[in-house]
Parts: sequence; C-alpha cells; structure tokens
Amino acid sequence: MNYRKFQADKIFNGFEFLDPGHVLIVEDNGRVVEIIAEMDAGEGIERHKGIICPGFINAHCHLELSHLKDVIPPHTGLVPFLRDVVGKRDFKPEIILECIEKAEKEMEQAGIVAVGDIGNTNNTLHTKKKSRIVWNNFVEVLSFTDEGSASNMHHYSNVLESFIEAEKDLEKDHFKSSLVPHAPYTISSKTFKAINERTENAVVSMHNQENPMEDQLYEKGTGEFIPFFNVFGFQSSPFPVTGKSSLQSCLPHFKRNQRMILVHNTFTAEQDVNFAISYAKEHLAGIHFCICANANLYIENSMPPISMLIRNGAEIVLGTDSYSSNWQLSIAAEIRTIREKMPEIPLQQMLQWATINGAKALGRSDALGSFETGKRPGMVLLDSTLNARSIF
Repeated sequence: MNYRKFQADKIFNGFEFLDPGHVLIVEDNGRVVEIIAEMDAGEGIERHKGIICPGFINAHCHLELSHLKDVIPPHTGLVPFLRDVVGKRDFKPEIILECIEKAEKEMEQAGIVAVGDIGNTNNTLHTKKKSRIVWNNFVEVLSFTDEGSASNMHHYSNVLESFIEAEKDLEKDHFKSSLVPHAPYTISSKTFKAINERTENAVVSMHNQENPMEDQLYEKGTGEFIPFFNVFGFQSSPFPVTGKSSLQSCLPHFKRNQRMILVHNTFTAEQDVNFAISYAKEHLAGIHFCICANANLYIENSMPPISMLIRNGAEIVLGTDSYSSNWQLSIAAEIRTIREKMPEIPLQQMLQWATINGAKALGRSDALGSFETGKRPGMVLLDSTLNARSIF
C-alpha cells in the first residue's frame, strides 16, 4: 500500500485546528492512516499554503433545479419565488440534464463530498450514479390535502424506488434514499403521518420557516400563502389552524427515531428552537438546523438567526440550496458569507458545521466529516481568501 503525506499552514481535523507541526497521512484510496508530528513523518511530504480540512458536506441542495440558474431574479420574497419555480420548470430534457452535470462537477471541484439532495423527480439519477460525490436522495413529497395523499404518496414512492433500484449496481452507501416532506405549507396531516410510517430510523429533511407567514398559516389560517394556494385551486388554507407555529404543529408528526434536518430557519423563533431540541431528545435520533445563507439572501434578503441558534445549542449544518436561489453551489462561499455578516463566529466553528456536523446530519459520520483513522472523508484546501478546491 502506498501512502501520501500532506502538510499545510493549518490542518483542521473536523473538530479543531492543529498546529503547523502536523502531517496527515492517507492511503492511495484516501483512507486516513493517522496524523503525526512532522519530525516523525519522514520524507515525501506534500506542503500546501492554506488550510487542509475534510471534504465538505452540503446538507441541502436541489440539483434537479440547476437549469434555473439566473432565471429567477433575487429578492422577490418566498411566495413569488415559489410561483416562479413552479412556472419556470418547463425546459427541454437535454438542457436540464446538461445543467445537472455541470452543477455536479462544480460541487465536486469545490470540495463537496456528500450532498443531501432534494428531488421531486429522478432527473439526477444518471449523473449521481457515476458521481464521486455520495448522495442522500431526499424524494420530496407534495400533497396539500388528505384526499390526495394516497395518490401522491404512490407517485413519489415510485420515484424513490428508482433510486433504491439503482443502489444494487453502486458501491455501498453511495446512495441513501428516503421520502421527505417538502414543507409545512405543502403537506397535509395524513401525508405527514404516511411519511412518518415510511421513514423509521431514516434521515429526513424539511424546509422550515423561510417566511413568517408559515407561522400565520397555522396560527390563524391567513397570510400571503393564500394567493399561492389559489394557483392550485384552493380558496383558503387546506391545513388545520392549530394556534401554534408551523414547526410546533408539524414536527410532532415524526416520532420513529428519524434524524431530522430543518432547512433555512430564516424566521425561526427561539421558543421553536427549544421546542425542537427538546422534542428530538424524546422522539428522534437527532435534529439539525441547516443554514443556506446565500439562498436566504437571494430569496428574502435576510439572514437566519445564527447567533440565537448557537446560543441555544442547536446543531448547525450548511447547505447551498439550488441554482434557482443561489449564485454558486459552494460550501466555502456559504462560509465566506456568514463570516462577512457575522465575523464574531470563529472559523473553526463554521468548519465544524461544514464537515463533522454535516456528516452526522446525513448519517455518514462513520466515513466522512473528519480525519480519523479508517475514514475516507476527502480533502479540501482553503486558501487565504477561503476559496476551496478538492485536492484528494
């Protein structure tokens, strides 16, 4: 077995920065052997300027929407944005597939090694099967009413089956696939319950509180979502009025030890964070709050309450969202934006979000997220301006 030895100005091991006197040793296949002192490493050390860290985890993406790059204007707000996504998806299949291929390559080159990817279709399947990235395929269910629940569950289950069938010809754990709800404003109570039954011990993703009107929808049955529902033939909200926030109304549908990723959280209140963390301790395998800073700025021109999440002990992960709502698909770009907006947050903490936290959220911390012996986490080099490229 041949070995390669890497040294940089700093090595971030997934948990903390190591001083410059360390060398990372990996096998030719990328498997971590150990991190040792430079004096014990011998010759043949590859030296780099910058920071070496494990491959990045993109906990939230919509690869199938890559053809919408530069199609939807920024700062429209969530409801107009949703209307555009629904109304502007009619592209030629060859263009959709070409854009998916291009976006996948961009993520790989930017050091992303695993993606939690949302999809309503199997348009990404061909690209993902040959990708070096590993994929959590979140087949996203939409069903506004209980009456349509069985039909919609059947449709999206067929999409899920295409990913499960493909796993037979792939390396173990290249795919992890599950049904997930889109958001509290698109899923009926019966559909939530059906997804819960289908996802015991699985990783589940859900868009959460991107707009303050999500809470109003459940608290009062009113708000800006009503015109959105009109597009689908509803004159009023199809969802129950609970008098509670959207998160407190919907999260309790999940109680089968799922690992839940709540995405965006742009307008999540402190009491909801505490509720979610407390609920997860009793009913879930874990709960993670995914920040997609550039997408939040693109859609609502708002940043999520990151300081509040940190203060309350939320486990934070990072995502890019899609090209319909971002200028690039880069976890390094997400880190740069958060660092620009919130320079008080230590870089070490943000790199934890991008590596070991993300690996835990996707159920992949046994193989990814940190430079620990036996793992194959990939390797990213960050330069002095926090631009990233894959180096192994």
